[in-house]
Amino acid sequence: MQLKNYLRLLGLCVLSVAFLSWTINKIEAISEPEVAKDIKVSNEPSSSGANALELVYDSLELDDQGLSHEAFIYAMNGFKKLDEEGALQNDSVLTIIDFDQPSSQKRMYIIDVKNYKMLFNTWVAHGRNTGKEMAEFFSNTNESHKSSLGFYITDQTYSGSKGYSLKLKGLEQNLNTNAMRRAIVIHGAPYVSQSFIDAQGYIGRSHGCPAIPTALTKPIIQTIKNGSCLFIYNKSYRPSAHFSVG
Repeated sequence: MQLKNYLRLLGLCVLSVAFLSWTINKIEAISEPEVAKDIKVSNEPSSSGANALELVYDSLELDDQGLSHEAFIYAMNGFKKLDEEGALQNDSVLTIIDFDQPSSQKRMYIIDVKNYKMLFNTWVAHGRNTGKEMAEFFSNTNESHKSSLGFYITDQTYSGSKGYSLKLKGLEQNLNTNAMRRAIVIHGAPYVSQSFIDAQGYIGRSHGCPAIPTALTKPIIQTIKNGSCLFIYNKSYRPSAHFSVG
C-alpha cells in the first residue's frame, strides 16, 4: 500500500511537469500557419511521453481496474493528437471503453486528464450482434446491430426514444464513420445493471450503442458532451491509415 501511494504521488509530480511542457508546446503551436488534417495513432508511447503515460496508468491503478495497457496507450496517443490538431472542444476528459473485457465488468473509464483522476468507471453495453458476454464482432454498417471500434468525438445532446442521449461522431473510415447515420449514441438503459448480471451473467445488449446505467446517464453525458474524445477498444482494433479531424 505504501508503494502504491508513493507511486501515485510520484506520478502526480512527474505528470504535472509533463502537462506543463505539453501546454507550452500547444501555445507555441498556435502561431503555426498550417494544421495537419490527418493523424495517425499507435499503441506505442512516444519517446518523450513514455514515462508520463506509464505513471498515469500506474498511479490510477488502471491495471487493477481491468483496463488494457494497450487500450490506454492507444487512447492517450489519439487524445493528444486530436488535442494538438484543435479537434477537441472539451479537452478535460477522455473516455475509454475496453471491449476486451466481458460486459459483466465495469469497462468504461472516464478520466480527468488534467487532474489525473478517475471520474467514472462503470458498465457499458455492446451491440447484440457483437456477442453475448464478450464483444467479438464489429461493424460500421447500418442495421448490423454491432458495435464500432475506434476514435469518436462527442457531439450534441438530445432527448429521444431512449431518453437523454449523446450523439457521437466517428472519425475512422471503415470503422465508425457511419455512427451518426446509424444513430450510435450514448444513452441510458435498464439492462445495464447488476440485476441483469445476476440473472444471466452479463448485461443486456443494445442495437450498437454504448448504453450505460440509467442512474449515471445524465452525469456522464454532462461530463463528456460537446467535443470530448471517446475511444472504443478491442484487441482486434487496427487504426485506419488516417482519420480526418478537419
